[in-house]
Amino acid sequence: MSSIKHLARETVQALTPYLSARRIGGTGDVWLNANESPDCSEYQLDSSKLNRYPEFQPHSLITAYADYAAVKHSQVLSTRGADESIEILIRTFCEPSADSILICPPTYGMYAISAETCGVAIEEVALADNFDVDYQAVENSVTKVDSQVKLVFLCAPNNPTGNILDRQKLIALLQATKGKALIVADEAYIEFCPKLSQADLIAQYENLVITRTLSKAFALAAIRCGFTLAQESVIEMLSKVIAPYPVPAPVAQIATQALSKDGLAVMFERVKILNNNRQLLQDALQDIDCVTEIFQATGNFLLVRFKDSVKVFAAFAKNGIIMRDFANKPRLKNCIRITIGTEAEMQATLTTLNSL
Repeated sequence: MSSIKHLARETVQALTPYLSARRIGGTGDVWLNANESPDCSEYQLDSSKLNRYPEFQPHSLITAYADYAAVKHSQVLSTRGADESIEILIRTFCEPSADSILICPPTYGMYAISAETCGVAIEEVALADNFDVDYQAVENSVTKVDSQVKLVFLCAPNNPTGNILDRQKLIALLQATKGKALIVADEAYIEFCPKLSQADLIAQYENLVITRTLSKAFALAAIRCGFTLAQESVIEMLSKVIAPYPVPAPVAQIATQALSKDGLAVMFERVKILNNNRQLLQDALQDIDCVTEIFQATGNFLLVRFKDSVKVFAAFAKNGIIMRDFANKPRLKNCIRITIGTEAEMQATLTTLNSL
């Protein structure tokens, strides 16, 4: 071991980092592996105050997002992407080497990575056979006498399976876990199915937290801007832990423009186009012989199970189409996640599959 590595915390020495799409990389012209938007808008920047530290929580940005999400301004915290929100929640509510988070795999990998980084244990309640949340099992884990679970992360729509939350079962879970744990609904993809958001429940349930991002439907993955929605008591606690200047001024400017009336109109049109492209892809996939299962279509992606995903993945790579391979994940054998792109990119995807 090097003279430096042994100085790191033991949990970090043993940690396997989250393999993001950018870390995995690939070679090609069609990038459908990171659930990014295929287009980008233009924004104007005012550079006259770049010599000054930014506001802790820029008023114009918080106001714009609160209005968009239909919550109170005091119920919004802006973070560096939803990933920072995940970490701040763990650092705020979980004692290292004592408390734990609960996740429902297969799901987004950063919940576990953030917990491991913070020295917090991870409990798992697998998704049900249909990949919906097993609400009763989650409740049992949180409410048992010796439970150390402080946070439950529920991704909805779930990445990568696309499953959504059952509202009435979520409400029952919130009621059962009141005073015991926070239920975190990760709504990174909610713009693609906005009627399924649980944001309106925040007013009634102090233990509900919702994380959001501008990376997907708003096509702003590069600026790293996310939001945490919760009652004021939760936001106050998170504000004690988050960095003093979490929102760079250029990020706040761009995000505020994206949340303007004109910016929202662009986002809504983008969602309409991508949802339509998703439907076209989904319909066409049903007639392709090498496809055995298509998972729920709720986000800007489709998880697809193939007869032989190794062969399919290789064919995509040969044609310069970069996808996300999930075949090595539990219960997702032969599965590949396809980001929804332009109509031309979807046609290139289908052309490759039809050639097999």
